[in-house]
Amino acid sequence: MSDAIKHECGIALVRLLKPLQFYKDKYGTAFYGINKMYLLMEKQHNRGQDGAGFASVKFDVKPGTRYISRVRSNEQQPIQDVFAIINERLNDVMEKHPEKANDINWQIENMPYVGNLFLGHVRYGTFGKNSIESVHPFLRQNNWKHKNLIVAGNFNMTNSGELLQELIEIGQHPKERTDTVTVMEKIGHFLDDEVLDLYYKFKQKGISKKDASEHIAKELNIQKILRRSSKNWDGGYAMAGLIGHGDAFVLRDPSGIRPAYYYQDDEVVVVASERPVIQTVFDVDIDEVKEIERAHALIIKKDGTVTTEQVLEQLPNKACSFERIYFSRGSDAAIYKERKNLGKLIFPKVLEYIDHDMKNTVFSYIPNTAETSFFGLTEAAEDYLNKHKLDTILNGNKNISVKDLTELLSVRPRIEKIAIKDAKLRTFIADDNSRDDLVAHVYDVTYGVVKPTDNLVIIDDSIVRGTTLKKSIIKILDRLNPKKIVVVSSAPQIRYPDCYGIDMARLEEFIAFKATLELLKDNNQYHIIDEVYQKCIDNIDNPDPENYVKEIYALFTAEQISFKIGELLKTESINAKVEIIFQSIDNLHSAIPDHPGDWYFTGNYPTKGGMRVVNKAFMNFYEGKKERAY
Repeated sequence: MSDAIKHECGIALVRLLKPLQFYKDKYGTAFYGINKMYLLMEKQHNRGQDGAGFASVKFDVKPGTRYISRVRSNEQQPIQDVFAIINERLNDVMEKHPEKANDINWQIENMPYVGNLFLGHVRYGTFGKNSIESVHPFLRQNNWKHKNLIVAGNFNMTNSGELLQELIEIGQHPKERTDTVTVMEKIGHFLDDEVLDLYYKFKQKGISKKDASEHIAKELNIQKILRRSSKNWDGGYAMAGLIGHGDAFVLRDPSGIRPAYYYQDDEVVVVASERPVIQTVFDVDIDEVKEIERAHALIIKKDGTVTTEQVLEQLPNKACSFERIYFSRGSDAAIYKERKNLGKLIFPKVLEYIDHDMKNTVFSYIPNTAETSFFGLTEAAEDYLNKHKLDTILNGNKNISVKDLTELLSVRPRIEKIAIKDAKLRTFIADDNSRDDLVAHVYDVTYGVVKPTDNLVIIDDSIVRGTTLKKSIIKILDRLNPKKIVVVSSAPQIRYPDCYGIDMARLEEFIAFKATLELLKDNNQYHIIDEVYQKCIDNIDNPDPENYVKEIYALFTAEQISFKIGELLKTESINAKVEIIFQSIDNLHSAIPDHPGDWYFTGNYPTKGGMRVVNKAFMNFYEGKKERAY
């Protein structure tokens, strides 16, 4: 994506099902779980570069022994920093006690991070904050093992204020207003309740306080705790948690917005935000990696029992399509196919914009994440030319000469590597004009392959704000002196904010919204803005809100908005004609049939909280407030 968007976190959970001696004997190290966690987190680096955290839990250690370890980092390379700290601590202990290199029991008692259960998290910062206190996993501590709670997630709640108030109503005084703390405290409250209920139950049976601990661990009902905790959550989430005595869980939201996959064998249970990560790290087939069902929790008890339990009522499947277009690794078999199909399906529209002139058209892509959809686009171009050749041969001159036939068969799409990002180039603080000049040189271009008579078609995976296109990409492409630049988005127009985990919060930043405002002005219909604002005001407390912002876009076709976007992105210094093509909603769902979540394109939010957020975002725009709506 030419405009970088952030905040799509990744989770990793590993539960070892065998004693640590087993992994030492089979794999040569008691640090097997730590090593796997490093790989799971590093291979989800694409999901978070602002912070990373790691937590581990040891089972059955003596009282007074530290059984929970946690390390977090918000350094420039946070994952590497986290594991550098872990390795330094482990190496320091081993250097002081080399005679204990093969004593697993001693290592468990005396070394941090060596454990049976692990949770990791990679994140992008939200709300402009990237302090270490904002980095997951979060830890809720208590002297009772069962009341210790470690939480990390890929999520965003639309009703954090309401959830905070609920905590206050039950007598708590949360130290922060963030949804992460609010969610953790809500789970922690019902965890405390359940533990106390079990304690009194066993006390009545004459079981001592000390002996009750083992019984509590066995009978603690994670499903019940999660059901009570999440009853009023409104958002998209994949929420992972560890409990001090050794239980673990991962809960998905009722609409299945945020992804979570798991794998289980007789040695390990592993959860991650992306399927190919598990396939690669554990060398397993695609069919062995399962998706956690929406509204369900994968629950791993301390005794090793693994179940999938329904926690909430399922809502219609609205798994996020943006996950597939942009965030998730393209090495997933299904995602790779979906992205190629996005490119294939948009090719007929590209043909229209180049007047079917394949001879004078160069195809390329920018940035690298658009490469897979580019493969689909070029395959469709090749199919088109092959059909043209076949029709010419079958229906044309039967006596075609060898020379003409050879020339016909040699025609192929003109595919070139046009733009290469200079990874070494970094912008620094400067005045706006200087910064724009620096940004315009982030990419190097390939000279000599585009002629003044050529169309230059560039596919991008999506266009959000259009800032990088306007200030950098179109300018550098225009240096090649093409007749026309056609920028193709494999995704539809992004028209509405996301409030479930992706950092797309403000309406006025979207190029589609800006273009629609200009169209309203051009057609003397800007009064619609006032009318929509009034509807948002009148329905601010409506328990069943609608998305009133849709009314602004309904006045124009997608093609009209795309044309206006092209006008906005073309500056006076650009010589080539500039046109923008966006994917259609129908093609999106055809390419990605199992992930129908499309609210940022259509405004069809899967929760009531989403509807409130879009209306609030519009009110913020109207009132000139530069803030989030959630």
